[in-house]
Formats: sequence, C-alpha cells, structure tokens
Amino acid sequence: MLPTDGMLLRIFVGEGDRYDKRPLYEWIVTEAKANGLAGATVLRGLMGFGANSRVIHTFKIERLSEDLPIIIELVDTEEKIEFFLAFVEQHIHSGFLATTEQIRVRFYRGDAATGSGAHV
Repeated sequence: MLPTDGMLLRIFVGEGDRYDKRPLYEWIVTEAKANGLAGATVLRGLMGFGANSRVIHTFKIERLSEDLPIIIELVDTEEKIEFFLAFVEQHIHSGFLATTEQIRVRFYRGDAATGSGAHV
C-alpha cells in the first residue's frame, strides 16, 4: 500500500549514458526495484539537450540520434525517494539531472489475479 502523500523523482539522462556497460536508465530502474520502490517508468524523448550537450539531440527520419533524452520517473514515499536518490548520487557523479516534487497518490492497485502492480 502506498500512502496518499508521495514523491515523484524524475531523472534525466541520455540514451547513450552507461553504468557498468549497461544503459544507465536500465541500471536505475533495476536498482529502484531492488530497493523496493513502488514503481518506475522510462520515457524516451524526441528532442532535447542538457548540460553536457553541444547539440540538440533529435529524432528525425533523415537521421536517428543515438543519444536521445531519457526520463526515468519513480514514485514512492518521500523517505524512500530521498534514500534512493542518495544511493544514485553515490554511484553516478555526472551526466544526469534529478528533480523531485510532492505528489498526491490517488490510487495504486495491482492485479489481484497475477500479483502484478501498476506501472508508474
């Protein structure tokens, strides 16, 4: 059960960013699950730039960027999000942006038949 008062953590990375030879977004989601967070979703952006970008990365028919923006959204209690963010900061020292915001969880329901939860 997830309480009504929660927190949303958004982590912005590049599609080409790696941690230990794995895509960084994959490592973050795997670690979030291992740390018991309520849910995570990875979103692939069509266009963007960040602190380390010298060009705007974009998805176009003429050329496919190999470093499109990736947003990882994670939801849980403030305490669990803050703990997880500190864990990520210990391992990733550059190349990402993280934001948090207070949220109100309206419902969080898994499938009783399969035991699977809702994807955030």
